[in-house]
Amino acid sequence: MASVASSSSFSTRHLLRSPTPLLGRRRCRPNFLSMVTRSCLDDSSALLHAAEYTVDNYVKSGMVVGLGSGHASGMAIQHLGRQLRTGNLKDIVGIPMSVASASEAAKAGIPLDTYQESSQIDFAFDDADAIEEGTLVAIIGRRKLQGGESIIQEKSIINASNKLVFIIEENQYKGGLEGSIPVLIQSPNWMATAEEIDDMFLGDAEVWRRPSMGQAGPLGGDFPVVTREGHNILDVIFTSPIENLAEVAKSLGKVDGVVDHGVVSKIPCTVIIASQNGLNILDKLTADIVG
Repeated sequence: MASVASSSSFSTRHLLRSPTPLLGRRRCRPNFLSMVTRSCLDDSSALLHAAEYTVDNYVKSGMVVGLGSGHASGMAIQHLGRQLRTGNLKDIVGIPMSVASASEAAKAGIPLDTYQESSQIDFAFDDADAIEEGTLVAIIGRRKLQGGESIIQEKSIINASNKLVFIIEENQYKGGLEGSIPVLIQSPNWMATAEEIDDMFLGDAEVWRRPSMGQAGPLGGDFPVVTREGHNILDVIFTSPIENLAEVAKSLGKVDGVVDHGVVSKIPCTVIIASQNGLNILDKLTADIVG
């Protein structure tokens, strides 16, 4: 196999867009849309309102709660801790999705347990980097991973939960998403996996291996990210709008060497969108995919 340096680089090919069913349009429609209005808020206050609303309306005493990663989830964890201290909630056990959420929960006084495959999780909340309009399919894992974080663990807790809420800002909810999808791959022969993915989305995306430090680039520099499970991360960076995120995820899952990816399609799922005008709340209760 030719090296990336000696072949047309999988990160820099710019050929004519080829027709592909992966970008064909199929949509899921949310089963319910509501708005909780509030007088004009700044972005930080709106996100805090969304985080507090999530805890106040979905967390009940006695629950096992998956604790997400990110700015909004951190606010929700802090509010959950306050509710425990005041006695408004009791007998909560948190299962953190990351080292950061575990640390935040410990400071907030939330009793913690570790995730096991047999864990029964009543409810989970999390941040998302982007959510596809209509389908509520989410992308997670774009941010730089801190020590001990795991996309695999985050997705496992999400998928094990009976109920899930994503907390996002309004600019993160849109159709025709662009930007990166993180893909976890086996480190040996990673370049063959990258080239197969690049060929799959030729003209629509660039494929870069994520670095742990320094500048990003096709090869991930001298210090590519190695996850705690021993995998590299490819950032598949879409420069053309994705019309069907679920189909893209399905195709990625079929590539030899791919371990997992940052696309989450969870049912039931609720998305709470924070804006200066209030909260938009979207529920996806069934898999009513339509043509």
